[in-house]
Amino acid sequence: MARDRRETEQRLVDAAGRVLARDGFKKLGVNAIAREASLDKVLIYRYFDGLSGLIKAYAEQGDFWPSVKELLGDDLAGFQTRPLDEQLGQLMCNYVAGIRRRPLTLQILAWEMVERNELTAHLEKVREKLGSDLFEQIWRSKQEAANYAVDIEALVTIFSACTNYLAARSENIRVFNGIDITQDEGWHRLTDMMKKICKALI
Repeated sequence: MARDRRETEQRLVDAAGRVLARDGFKKLGVNAIAREASLDKVLIYRYFDGLSGLIKAYAEQGDFWPSVKELLGDDLAGFQTRPLDEQLGQLMCNYVAGIRRRPLTLQILAWEMVERNELTAHLEKVREKLGSDLFEQIWRSKQEAANYAVDIEALVTIFSACTNYLAARSENIRVFNGIDITQDEGWHRLTDMMKKICKALI
C-alpha cells in the first residue's frame, strides 16, 4: 500500500514537471497535472494537500540545480587539497556546465527576473540549502571560509549570479557584449576569466 502511494505521488510529481516544461507555470493547475498523470485530481489533495504541496514536492525532488557532487566531482578529498583559487575555478566551471544543461532551470531563472511565484519561492529555498551544503562540504562552515582574506561567499555569489543571468538570457539572445553566450567558446572565455580573477585575488 505504501509502495502504491509512493508510485502515485511520483507520477504526480513527474506529471507536474512535464506540464511545467511544456506549458509554463501559469498553466500548472490541478486539472492539468491530473490529466497528464491520468489520475484523479482528488489524489493531489489527498497526498499533497493541494497544488501548493505538490509544487513544494516537485521543487524538492526536481533536478533543478547542480548537486554538491556534480559541483565538486567524485574526489572530494582531492578537491579539498587543491589551492583555493583552483577550487573556486573548478567549482564555477562545473556550475556553468550544470546550469547550461538544464533548460527548465533556465526558464525558471528567467521567470525569477520578472515575477515571484510559489515555484520560484520553493526553488529559492532549495538553492540556498545547496549553497549551505556546499560550504559545509568544502570549508565545513562559513566561519572557516571567512578566515580567508577574500570574501569567498561574496565572490561565489557574484560569479553564480552572472552565470544565472547570462545563461537565462541565452534562451532569447545570442550575443552579450560581443560574447556569444549560446556557444561553448563564449562560455570558455567567461570561465577562463573567472579562474584568472580567483588567481589574482587569492
